[in-house]
Amino acid sequence: MTMTALVGARILAGNIWHEEHALVVSNGNIKALVSANALPDNVSVQRLDGGMLLPGFIDTQVNGGGGVLFNDQPTVEGITAIVEAHRKFGTTAMLPTLISDDLDVIAKAVAAVDDAIKAGVPGIVGIHIEGPFLNAGKHGIHDSQKFRVLDDEAISLLSSLKYGRTLVTLAPELAPPGAIAALVKGGVIVAAGHTLATYDDMKRAIDEGLSGVTHLFNAMTQMDSRAPGVVGASLDSDLVCGIIVDGHHVHPASLRAAYRAKGSNGLMLVTDAMPTVGSPIKEFTVSETHVTASEGMLRSGDGTLAGSDLDMASAVRNCVQLMQTDLGSASRMASATPAEFLGLGHAHGQIAAGFRADLVHLDDRLNVRNVWIAGKNA
Repeated sequence: MTMTALVGARILAGNIWHEEHALVVSNGNIKALVSANALPDNVSVQRLDGGMLLPGFIDTQVNGGGGVLFNDQPTVEGITAIVEAHRKFGTTAMLPTLISDDLDVIAKAVAAVDDAIKAGVPGIVGIHIEGPFLNAGKHGIHDSQKFRVLDDEAISLLSSLKYGRTLVTLAPELAPPGAIAALVKGGVIVAAGHTLATYDDMKRAIDEGLSGVTHLFNAMTQMDSRAPGVVGASLDSDLVCGIIVDGHHVHPASLRAAYRAKGSNGLMLVTDAMPTVGSPIKEFTVSETHVTASEGMLRSGDGTLAGSDLDMASAVRNCVQLMQTDLGSASRMASATPAEFLGLGHAHGQIAAGFRADLVHLDDRLNVRNVWIAGKNA
């Protein structure tokens, strides 16, 4: 049994920073966290030049990267290009995310994720199907001509992934009674997004098993004095909310207010990344909509935000700077919270014995220096 010890960086295990310690990794898992002076003789040592060792980042909303949009290439090759683009920014697990499309494209995407997991493509833990069961009044960059009713055929397809986790974003107010419960019974994690739901709509959906919110504040009803809307329901519940911390999608004051209400257990960082991440391209199309990258934003011709040009390492840095959290809390929102939301908290998202050795090494400016997936340098 080969064992490797990572030494020379501060290590975040739980909420505690460990100095002068070593992380022992064996067969893709974390074996132990020990004093750097108490390593067994049969361990090979990999020395890190300072910085911090954190759990690898888990991104539940990745539309693309490396020049690839998942909708355009719902294949193992497309998925591989996306994960390789995000890996260098510390993402060690992700859900490739399909923007609203026809059922046959959804079927191809589901099959591609199953095939990618079977083939051992590192970093794929499931799929996020965002639409087409959304509200045209909050369509964002989604093609509302693709929108459709959540019927039995769609529920069966959405529940068909054999490996990994399935996350579905829908507009709760448009879901037929019992549809969310049927998805949850089929093993699907359901989130609200691109929605005009009222507070009462949200409460009914929560009663059926809704457990998440997709990109909090964006493409949803806001909180008013007598109409709490989706934002109010999100802050007034145990829903886990994805949030895009790029400085463009959500004002810093709103970020801080959400953090005060939800804490690091109730918010998870997502990128909502598009093909520009990890790629030199500055333009692409979604359906027939032209999108351009400029000043860190992606916009269509009419000015609509079209996903993001954000990577997870930048999201963590922005969390510290804009949300004004400590690095430990930012790390939790990027790792443990999404892992627990996906039902993977027993094996992913923490540095602890028995967990997968999915790790990211940051320098003192929070830039990525090294990444490991299942103990292998990525």
